[in-house]
Amino acid sequence: MTDRPNYITPSGYSALKAEYDTLFSTERPALVETIAWAAGNGDRSENGDYIYGRKRLREIDRRLGWLARRMKAAKVVDPTRQEDHSKVWFGATVTIADEDDNHRTLTLVGDDEADAGAGRIGWNSPLARALRGAAVGDLRRVLLPAGEKEYEIVEIRYPAQV
Repeated sequence: MTDRPNYITPSGYSALKAEYDTLFSTERPALVETIAWAAGNGDRSENGDYIYGRKRLREIDRRLGWLARRMKAAKVVDPTRQEDHSKVWFGATVTIADEDDNHRTLTLVGDDEADAGAGRIGWNSPLARALRGAAVGDLRRVLLPAGEKEYEIVEIRYPAQV
């Protein structure tokens, strides 16, 4: 882990917690029961249920540990409560245009909830770092794997307060 805060939206934190709860209270106990049943069948060296079950149990325990660390380090930030809605900060939905006037709409979210295909980019990604603090009309350069690109901020939106 780094010393950077693990910023996350309330919905992202809820998703991590839901996954943790499902693994811990449903999947893991069912798997332990299956392993105990398989162990009672005798020879464990060629018992597929036992071998696969132990392997899957290690995977679940590893995932539970990772989720617990991420939730402990999480700093939940509600995008609706951002003070300055005229600039790009955590939780902003930003429409950007490149040099060829191609528009993209992105939402800056926590790294654990990033999904580029759905337009959600991690707060610490190169593009998000370049967009931080920008206002409508600002130009920002970012070094991407495909090379350097310049983007203009066309629109900034935040979720409405409930």
